[in-house]
Amino acid sequence: MISSKVFLNFIIHAKLIPRNPPPGNLNLPIIERLVRAYEIWHEFTVHIPKISRYTLGDKIDSLFIETIESVYTAIFLPRDKKYPYIEQAAAKLNLAKFFLEIAWRIKSLDNKKYIILSEPLDEIGKMLGGWLRQLSK
Repeated sequence: MISSKVFLNFIIHAKLIPRNPPPGNLNLPIIERLVRAYEIWHEFTVHIPKISRYTLGDKIDSLFIETIESVYTAIFLPRDKKYPYIEQAAAKLNLAKFFLEIAWRIKSLDNKKYIILSEPLDEIGKMLGGWLRQLSK
């Protein structure tokens, strides 16, 4: 008798089950931009010197994930409960930008990578600010 794990691996490798992620809320502009910025950051982490990668790099990584988590949570909440989550996301994003600047200043992140990451993060910050203004009306 074949085990379920072996059978599942067979199905996946035989391409009977597609490996594409299921459609979700990645089509929302702010989520798309956050995930894309995180993908860029994730590509850069291997180039950060080890002395900073597991300290400052991990901190920045956590802040990215917490920002995405707060925004994603807010999407499913009623309007009157969204504000604290978006406010928290904005604060976490600002901290991530601050620690990215520190990484750049100590030369753990070169100029090009810093600029590539800063532009989408500034755009995301503006989106969060607009969302906060909209919710406070």
